[in-house]
Amino acid sequence: MGWSSNVLKIQIETNLYNRQISNNKVNNFTATLPAPQSDLANYLLKDPYIFDLAGAKEKADERDIEEQLVKHVTRYLLEMGNGFAFVARQKHFQIGNSDFFADLILYSIPLHAYIVVELKATPFKPEYAGQLNFYINVVDDKLRGENDNKTIGLLLCKGKDEVVAQYALTGYDQPIGISDYQLSKAIPENLKSALPSVEEVEEELASFLDKDNNPQN
Repeated sequence: MGWSSNVLKIQIETNLYNRQISNNKVNNFTATLPAPQSDLANYLLKDPYIFDLAGAKEKADERDIEEQLVKHVTRYLLEMGNGFAFVARQKHFQIGNSDFFADLILYSIPLHAYIVVELKATPFKPEYAGQLNFYINVVDDKLRGENDNKTIGLLLCKGKDEVVAQYALTGYDQPIGISDYQLSKAIPENLKSALPSVEEVEEELASFLDKDNNPQN
């Protein structure tokens, strides 16, 4: 993956192999995506995701988690996996006479697809899958280009019943993955030097926002 030794240590400390390879992950990728894209999507999915958010509240709500992820966007993308790009936070869509806001939108370069991420500070509920399916349909219609593959949805919850989650995905035509997330402050101090500083992250995020506000650039 081209990681430095320090980043490799972080991945070992956070048990990346089990979270990405050996754990049983809940998704409908095989039924909704063609091979080999379905295999790649399943490979890129982790369960659980571990976010090192030192500024998050002990009982963080969705907006607090989302704010911390964007504030530390480079660390967040490192945890999401190789080849992810940040697109938007609270992306506004006007559908009919109503306004909707998707939590986070990423782009996966290996998959050539948009990834819609919905954050929930509670355990999984079946209605969450319907909300995410709606946003996938919207992104497919509003953002997806002719060279992009199907948009993928990722629902991050504070725990889930895997049987309930699998039933909830049955019947959906859109690719959706459901994973847990953990808020962790466990990365050792001597390894944090391998990650970008807050100032570097804020500069990177500012450049993203400038491009979003000035498309001609």
